[in-house]
Amino acid sequence: MSSVRGIRGAIKVKNNTKEEISAATRELLDLLLTANQVHTEDIASVFFTVSPDLDAEFPACATRDFGWQMVPLMCAREIDVPGSMAGVIRILLQVNTDLTQQQIKHQYVGETARLRPDLQGGNS
Repeated sequence: MSSVRGIRGAIKVKNNTKEEISAATRELLDLLLTANQVHTEDIASVFFTVSPDLDAEFPACATRDFGWQMVPLMCAREIDVPGSMAGVIRILLQVNTDLTQQQIKHQYVGETARLRPDLQGGNS
């Protein structure tokens, strides 16, 4: 029986540009989908957040390349906690899946692995 599961990920961009935000969003989504064998029809919704310094593009706009016209998408800004990592796009992908929570492969790319070291057991 299928359950709704959350799949998390984060990626850092160097510059606050439309191109970099879009490319990083697509890269992270591709990693999340591939690692967890997710198909578009299995996606319940996607919640994107960006660090306060990123405002050149909505990460949800990058999903158009995936053909996700019917997938509910939401973007928001992360809380501006002093000392927090800048330039970060975070994704919470909610999917219908037969995977257990322990089988989910969260993806924290590059420097963002520091955000969730507890989830790095074999995940990017």
